[in-house]
Amino acid sequence: MTDIWKAIILGIIEGITEFLPISSTGHLILANQYVSFSEPFTRKFDVIIQLGAILAVVVLYWRRLVPGRKNSWGRSLALWSKALVAVIPALILGALFHEQIETLLFNPTTVSLTLAFWGIILIAVAYLHITVRTESVQQLSYQTVLLIGLMQCLAMVPGTSRSAVTIVGAMLLGSSRLAAVEFSFFLAIPTMIAASAFSVFQMGFGISSSELFILATGFLTSFVVALIVIRFFINFITTRDFRPFGYYRIVLGSAVFAYFLFKT
Repeated sequence: MTDIWKAIILGIIEGITEFLPISSTGHLILANQYVSFSEPFTRKFDVIIQLGAILAVVVLYWRRLVPGRKNSWGRSLALWSKALVAVIPALILGALFHEQIETLLFNPTTVSLTLAFWGIILIAVAYLHITVRTESVQQLSYQTVLLIGLMQCLAMVPGTSRSAVTIVGAMLLGSSRLAAVEFSFFLAIPTMIAASAFSVFQMGFGISSSELFILATGFLTSFVVALIVIRFFINFITTRDFRPFGYYRIVLGSAVFAYFLFKT
């Protein structure tokens, strides 16, 4: 398989899984068992294609993120400030424990167990009768977004899904499905930019022209696929809950665990 096809496949996986509550990191760790580049380029590639998915959020929500005719400076600044407040816990814990987490937890066993566990959580939350007190992102208080940010720290365990824990956290705090999902999108912007910058700084900036082309291919693929998936996800959650994603996670986690158990 050529490196370009590897970039396209991994870009598709990232674009599909970044914003759905099924763990993009978990899927990329598993995919890298079979489709990957040499180290440390694989880690650089995984970081860059995440930025492609994040760009899709910026493009789709541009009118809400940037002041303009349909969005005041006050509303835009309030949205950004809430996202920045929510990202603080992850920045602190990530800086303190990044190396330990990567060393101890980035493996197929952890991924399979957390995939299944959070699948059960998604299903359980769907059966809870939670009183909705917040219908939109604008109505989220700073106390609530900080608590959501604390929940996001659980996603440092690979296979958990940043999207899943922030959505579950927001809903348990009284947010509607739409508000929970949209804030998860917005929170992804500073979170992934900070995580990507940290990773690139650690790994260095040196790349060859051929590697740059591979990175660009993965970035563009991830961006285009994420555009489609975000639109699908928003339409999906307006009429349905997250149980299908929970069942998917349980099946996938069980299959991965069984595969690596019998493989050894």
